[in-house]
Amino acid sequence: MRSMRARRQTMRDTRHMTLLTGIATLAIVLTVWTLASTQGWVSPVFLPSPLQVLKAGQLLISQGYAGSTLGAHAAASLGRVMAALVLTALVAVPVGVLIATSPVGRGVLDPIIEFVRPLPPLAYLPLIIIWFGIGEPSKILVIGLAMLAPIAISTAAGVRQASLGQIHAARSLGATRGQVLWFVLLPAALPQILTGVRIALGAGWTTLVAAELVAAARGLGYMIQSAAQFLVTDVVIAGILVISALAFAFEVILRIVERLFIPWASHR
Repeated sequence: MRSMRARRQTMRDTRHMTLLTGIATLAIVLTVWTLASTQGWVSPVFLPSPLQVLKAGQLLISQGYAGSTLGAHAAASLGRVMAALVLTALVAVPVGVLIATSPVGRGVLDPIIEFVRPLPPLAYLPLIIIWFGIGEPSKILVIGLAMLAPIAISTAAGVRQASLGQIHAARSLGATRGQVLWFVLLPAALPQILTGVRIALGAGWTTLVAAELVAAARGLGYMIQSAAQFLVTDVVIAGILVISALAFAFEVILRIVERLFIPWASHR
């Protein structure tokens, strides 16, 4: 009993230390940033102060930039990333299961995943435009391709982690192959699948700017690119910070989901 209490206290102390370290790091970065821009270390054209970026963010919310408000740009980008994530997960999870459970599936699908995985989005973006045009489907597809490999590979690794004892126990109780997959393999793979989703979201947000280079009327990537062409650096930094904030929010949500639904895999 005492050991459990001591362990929980140690975990709380670790979390508090991590939080304090993060706050201190953020304070140091903001201080150096402010000094660099206000003391003339770097030209304000290239590095506006945090206060300038904050004012730019307020103007983006109220007046907008490049034809849309910050909320509209963020909503457009969020919709593309979420659509890509859902559609990719519907494809990548079965692909990962087939790679892990079927020699034929592995022989067919694994080379495709390994071919797509190292390719940067800008490499296949021209082909996507030629094949699918410049509409929303091409943007979602580019983001989805960046997300495909992390989810598929993580799913395959998770399925392989299911113990033979669990599988044999399920079969001894008369479980069919489908039931073994649904009640044994997928629950065992859930922690790895969530890890793959977290990695995939990072890749998706990274690819967003490239996806919105082509015929986009709104979106955070489009806003950043438009501002960069005219050296409106405060808007560029504000857009980058919004993307970072959205990505961080999804990371927090996924960690909460992990603690609630798969607490046996959470060690944070």
